[in-house]
Amino acid sequence: MSVIDDHSAEFQQAIDHLKKELSSIRTGRAHTALVEGLQVEAYGTAQELKNLASITVSDPRTLRIEPWDASIVSAIEKAIQESDIGINPAVDGKVIRLAMPQMTEETRKELIKSIGRKVEEARIAVRNVRDQVKKEIERMEKAKELTEDDRFELVESLDKRVADVNKTIETLGKEKEQQVSTV
Repeated sequence: MSVIDDHSAEFQQAIDHLKKELSSIRTGRAHTALVEGLQVEAYGTAQELKNLASITVSDPRTLRIEPWDASIVSAIEKAIQESDIGINPAVDGKVIRLAMPQMTEETRKELIKSIGRKVEEARIAVRNVRDQVKKEIERMEKAKELTEDDRFELVESLDKRVADVNKTIETLGKEKEQQVSTV
């Protein structure tokens, strides 16, 4: 079973990547993950916002971003405006506030489509890992490292693992869709 175990990190990576992608989709409530990974051009290089500022939720619909260096406020503002989160920053001295707008039905539908795309990307990543493992199993059988029965067992085990991972991916997608759909 070690062939499948060798690739279990890749399956987990697909799930973790999906979780990160879904956490950056806004649900109408303020949460720091919405902007933490935003790339900001500061000090001559692109850096994540979470490394440049304190990000807090001041109320359920407002994020407060306080840069540790006041000279990069405009760079942070620019990064937020150029991102695809769809929120205009309000600069108040050296503090930036992001007010989450009320989501319209149209916005919700767009976000649900986006969630669907991200879930499908995760499924494709899992499928690619599955194909890679299957080829490795077939190669091992041809090299006489496995018997035909072992190959069938491994493929069956692989398919079960892929089904479990896909179920997890589906659950994550449905949970996020539920969050977005909730008014």
